[in-house]
Amino acid sequence: MKMLKVNDVSLRFQTRVLFDHVNLEFKDDNCYGIIGANGAGKSTFLKILSGEIESTKGEVMIGKGERISVLRQNHNEFDEYGVLETVIMGDAELYQIMKEKEAIYMKPDFSMEDGMRAAELEAKFEEKNGWQAESDAAVLLVGLGLSNALHEKKMSELEDRDKVKVLLARALFGNPDILLLDEPTNGLDEISILWLEEFLINFKNTVLVVSHDRHFLNKVCTHMLDIDFEKITLFVGNYDFWYQSSQLIQKQMRDSNKRKEEKIKELEDFIRRFSANASKSKQATSRKKSLEKIVLEDIKPSSRKYPYMQFELERPLGKEVITLEKINYSMDGEPILQNLNLTIRPNDKIALIGNNEMAKTALLKILAGELKPDSGTIKIGSSVKVSYFAKNHDAYFEDPVSLIEWLQNYSEVKDESFVRGFLGRMLFSGEESLKRVTVLSGGEKVRAMFSKIMLEKGNVLLLDEPTNHLDIESITALNEGLDKYRGALVYATFDQELIQSISNRLIEIFEDGTIRDKQISYEEYLQKYSSAN
Repeated sequence: MKMLKVNDVSLRFQTRVLFDHVNLEFKDDNCYGIIGANGAGKSTFLKILSGEIESTKGEVMIGKGERISVLRQNHNEFDEYGVLETVIMGDAELYQIMKEKEAIYMKPDFSMEDGMRAAELEAKFEEKNGWQAESDAAVLLVGLGLSNALHEKKMSELEDRDKVKVLLARALFGNPDILLLDEPTNGLDEISILWLEEFLINFKNTVLVVSHDRHFLNKVCTHMLDIDFEKITLFVGNYDFWYQSSQLIQKQMRDSNKRKEEKIKELEDFIRRFSANASKSKQATSRKKSLEKIVLEDIKPSSRKYPYMQFELERPLGKEVITLEKINYSMDGEPILQNLNLTIRPNDKIALIGNNEMAKTALLKILAGELKPDSGTIKIGSSVKVSYFAKNHDAYFEDPVSLIEWLQNYSEVKDESFVRGFLGRMLFSGEESLKRVTVLSGGEKVRAMFSKIMLEKGNVLLLDEPTNHLDIESITALNEGLDKYRGALVYATFDQELIQSISNRLIEIFEDGTIRDKQISYEEYLQKYSSAN
């Protein structure tokens, strides 16, 4: 039995406590999902486990000889190395054996001592199944969707989306005893995520993973670690089970406090009425003692904040929405969309899927009227009012105005309290709404854009990667808001839960700019077409 334990671990930054007195034991054949608000300390906890940073107090205990593998986030860290070599480097001991062997065999004056050391290394190499290393690395890379043609290249020659796959294969390589993954699905396509899910489900050692992908957490996790209320709480089950359990626990605490408050009031009223009455004074004294024993639960404020997203319609859609006929669009001579025909119906919730992000963005821009195709016709119904969420919205935030002034620019009603209401829904309250938009973080810009979209009340929503920069609480709120939305929706996302739970129609755009259009669930689609891809 392998061992990973944390004993009385605490982490403080000056006066701020992230978590205190954490005692946990992680076991084999379990996958622990780590969740919490942005800044709660999820990635920091992984770094404490890996030894990258030290906790303020306490210790991390790892079994003797056990190997921890960590998913690296620096895409350029291994640019000077080959792809297969980078993967094998995931097992540092095996890689060191390989390099030392090579150095010895390259010597022009091979001594007896060299021969003895080489024999020693060969034995260790055999023990670690070194002869299989390259083929094992290749299997991982192919599983994650990296073609054989790229295996012999240098990391510097790869695109970022392919580097992500190599770094993930590096973390998975060599059957590590403890696997620490921080946002492993970032940059992965649907098929690669499916493969990773199966890999982790069948992985027999210990996994700890930080992810904003709720569908992924539900598929792979056996336990959840919730960082909140200055502690880390372990729940058995996946993300959905944690969500339901945590809501129930908070409700029970609030209900318990409410009952206690009612009891306190009842006892206080009795004491006040009868403490001066000789015949009742004994009862009053007894109830005063009962009152002293009632302790209200200390319900600390959660670090989680859920925005409120409600997408209303200014007017309902008519039968005619948007029709595209024989649309062609190219960039620098390369076809992006080819001979595309698309009719959007009033009740459509269309998810754009596949790896061709450029084509998805182009299609959404064409639908929004922000991009003119090279050829083809576009027909827009008279009742249509489009709201568009761009993938890159930096251009919206170039003027150094306050958030209130910024949103007033998009509002017919200029009243400050009216505009503040929409900002408040997206967690900009008080002083937050006076921030200059030029200093907003990525996540704050996304929330500001959703304030704008809610205010517009469009009956056709076009969303390009709307979950980028959002925490899991905001993604959950977006999911709930879109589920209740009664207009037409076209959106591009890699968030599997958002595709699975919202879409009633899927359009996959291939690398050559052609499409596959199916009115089936995401799960059915993957079962039917993933093997073909």
